[in-house]
Amino acid sequence: MPSRESYEASKEEKSLVQKAKREANQEDMLAAALGMRVGTQKPPATFWQPLKLFAYSQLTSLVRRATLKESTPRTEKVHNFKVHTFRGPHWCEHCASFMWGLMAQGVKCSDCGLNVHKQCAPLVPNDCKPSLRHIRKVYSCDLTTLVNAYNTARPMVVDMCIREIESRGLKSEGLYRISGFSDSVEEVKTSFDKDGEKTDISAKAYEDINIITGALKMYLRELPVPVISYDAYPRFIEAAKLSDPEKKLEAFREALALLPESHTETLKYLMAHLKRVTQNEKFNLMNAENLAIIFGPTLMRTPEEDAMTALNDIRYQRQVVEALIKNEDVLF
Repeated sequence: MPSRESYEASKEEKSLVQKAKREANQEDMLAAALGMRVGTQKPPATFWQPLKLFAYSQLTSLVRRATLKESTPRTEKVHNFKVHTFRGPHWCEHCASFMWGLMAQGVKCSDCGLNVHKQCAPLVPNDCKPSLRHIRKVYSCDLTTLVNAYNTARPMVVDMCIREIESRGLKSEGLYRISGFSDSVEEVKTSFDKDGEKTDISAKAYEDINIITGALKMYLRELPVPVISYDAYPRFIEAAKLSDPEKKLEAFREALALLPESHTETLKYLMAHLKRVTQNEKFNLMNAENLAIIFGPTLMRTPEEDAMTALNDIRYQRQVVEALIKNEDVLF
């Protein structure tokens, strides 16, 4: 009868044989996947290790790309690709082919981290799903990028500032017209960039409500794409030039339909707020025309670089915002 020691040794030997067979099968499958021909003389173990790392990297990229396709963002967004130098082996997450070279092998989306060949970048669909670990700041960040990253309807800066203003500032004389202390406004901006939703803008932190209105205006001014986007800008200007009230409203509806969803939500929320500001005109002395003078250039910027065009459009920008405030209840 065999001893316990010999039985355990036999069991361990069988386990090692089975493990070797599994690894051999994995190596055969890997060779087939890579289109390699392996003869009866098997390469050494050191030959397979880097190939296995390559295969794992490729599989990870493919799984990541499949996940991105399945989890479609709420609002369509283009990728923010920038030339990137990758460390170690990388595969294009669009075509699944290897990225060759030692430097600048491809491009990387700075909002979601997607890695693709330069030539594949134009072929990638507008399915960018921003990740908070790639968003380094709140101010000057694309509006759609920010709301997708935080999974909100509007930027938290807009929501938080408006809630604070409406809770204690609607009757403040010269609301939005009077500027807050610039250093304090910068302090609020820095806090939003650093702490996001945890930023304290209460009366305890900033007693002067004009600091909060200043922070909101600064956020809107620093957007890389204005709330009224460059693509929709000409249609809004054309609508403002119409004299027939019914045609004007219809033209504004058509222009609003051109805005990205996140921009529409932000504009809708802001106009409803400004309408409430005008309802307190008796106290704050701010009517729709006064607010439009302030918010026209804040919400709209001409896509044209010609200074004369920009100058001529200022009065129409004011008319656009004034019309949006006055007709907020029927346009949104």
